[in-house]
Amino acid sequence: MHKIFVNNKPIVLTTNTEKGEGYKTYKLKRVLLYRAIRKLNKTDLQEVRLTHKNESKLLSKFLKKLPNVVAGGGKVYNDEGKVLFIYRNDKWDLPKGKAEDGETIEETAIREVEEETKVEGLEIVKPLETTYHIFKRNGRYKIKVTYWFEMKTSFTGDLKPQKKEGITKVKWLGKKKTAKALENSYPNIKLLF
Repeated sequence: MHKIFVNNKPIVLTTNTEKGEGYKTYKLKRVLLYRAIRKLNKTDLQEVRLTHKNESKLLSKFLKKLPNVVAGGGKVYNDEGKVLFIYRNDKWDLPKGKAEDGETIEETAIREVEEETKVEGLEIVKPLETTYHIFKRNGRYKIKVTYWFEMKTSFTGDLKPQKKEGITKVKWLGKKKTAKALENSYPNIKLLF
């Protein structure tokens, strides 16, 4: 099962075809995705479920339905065990951004964290879950596929938000402040914790 978020509501990819309350089920092969997205956005539905009999093909078939934007990002820990957060669009988020031509996804993730926060000395520890969300740009829906990496750094310098990207704050947050920040964050970011 995979979840692709449209704002705060998920499109769930599943082999389970049962019907229930609070969600609408469509066959992945036949769904007009923009209509399903509109229904999710404009009604009180909690989720949309897209079904296919072959679980191993669910994600690949879904990703062919809209243009994909590939991004990389980091869940960065410092030597005190605090996590690096950015604040953008009135939400707490983790630094991430679009891949550039010729970059590996690991290079993208490190470059984006550095650009958005000015943190240096990043080292990838391990890959994390890949997340998916649908957004609308220039009147067209797209799927952002974000590859996340756990990173560490011993950086102790000044944090600087990348203002031209709409980032207004960058902070290292301990456990209690992380929990509070996640209350005002995105579902995909919560999945990483």
